[in-house]
Amino acid sequence: MARAKSGLLSQLVAHGLPEPAARIYLLAGREGPLTAAELARLTAIHRVQGYHFIRELVEQGLLRPTGGRPKRFTALPVEELVDRWIAHASEEAEQLRAARGHLLEEALDPSAESSAGDGRRFIVVEGQPAIQAFLAKRFAAARKEILVSVTGFALTWAVDGGIDRVLAEAKARGVRVRLVAEISSSNLAEAKLFSQAAELRHSPHAITSRSVLIDRSQAGLWVTGEEGFGAGGSAQVMFVTSDPHFLTLTREHHLRLWARSVPATERLVELEGPPRAMIPVGRGRQMEETFQRLKEITELGMNATGMDQISIDLSDLIEAVAAQLGHQVAEGLEGRTPEEVTRSLADYYRRHATGQLNIVRQEPLTVKVTNCFACRNSPEIGRVLCPGMIGGALERRLGTRWDVSKPDPTRHASRGCLFTLTPD
Repeated sequence: MARAKSGLLSQLVAHGLPEPAARIYLLAGREGPLTAAELARLTAIHRVQGYHFIRELVEQGLLRPTGGRPKRFTALPVEELVDRWIAHASEEAEQLRAARGHLLEEALDPSAESSAGDGRRFIVVEGQPAIQAFLAKRFAAARKEILVSVTGFALTWAVDGGIDRVLAEAKARGVRVRLVAEISSSNLAEAKLFSQAAELRHSPHAITSRSVLIDRSQAGLWVTGEEGFGAGGSAQVMFVTSDPHFLTLTREHHLRLWARSVPATERLVELEGPPRAMIPVGRGRQMEETFQRLKEITELGMNATGMDQISIDLSDLIEAVAAQLGHQVAEGLEGRTPEEVTRSLADYYRRHATGQLNIVRQEPLTVKVTNCFACRNSPEIGRVLCPGMIGGALERRLGTRWDVSKPDPTRHASRGCLFTLTPD
């Protein structure tokens, strides 16, 4: 681990990395390539937090995943990182020179800060027009970062005030603009506009607190609005502060929402794409009807293309079946952490006589399945079906994708199959 007073460590922190993330980057640079579990363990960081910091480092280009299961990570060479800092500092100097006149004008704006005589570090902005004008001015002066967390309702409100244009201009200047919102069919058009102006992600959970954070120096939180207590735009109130503790809380709030959200592109495809075509599979007579329907669909495609023969990848079909089975199994599971869900899955296996599942290792999370219902009939199918079903159950229960390793093909089901579970 790097010493607390390491010059490079302090520079990484000064450039916006949390200290644990900076230590992970330095370790990967010295010892990599390493797995996510190894990076978390060797830096003495809790595994779940370690995965979160690793994802953030990958998004910023400081870590690069390599092939293999589990994935391993290498660090961006330090010389490239320092050159990036130098280039960014030069751009900031140019931006500051260009914005000099605007900043001096803003310094004379009495509404910009609270009165110097009362010692407070907060102001209250009332009314929709005033809030829109305030945000537009602050976003235009942003130099490094803008973080926004809003409800889906607020996207329309922001477009009406031209906020999307101001954010797009900030992004063009090199400011990192991140926006988390609830994207639905009712605000689809607005979401498309903001997807061009910011890194936009969709929150599957309700956002109860609208907030903004600008350059880690000023944070704003709506304490009322049209969709809440306010009767209209004139009743909107935003609390703005430069208090360091509040800035930290606002950033952590945004990062939690960001970690649980999905890219806007996925959400837009989901809303605009047609519903999936499903073929029900049942027992007995219905099973025969299902395969007859599949035969008719295949023949229709072959007639349209003039093909005489078509091959279906059985592995893809088994994986699709396994994922759906896993999603169904998840409805009967409990727990909020990977370990809790896995223990609940072990109970499910015992109750339904589908085999025996035991946790054999916590780091990385590893399970052993013996007397597998699938392997008893066909080991070849079981080696694909079982990990797919386990991964599907974890994905549905925890809301994140999981990579489940394929078992050793030389082991028989009666001796047990080992599966390593890692977040993807």
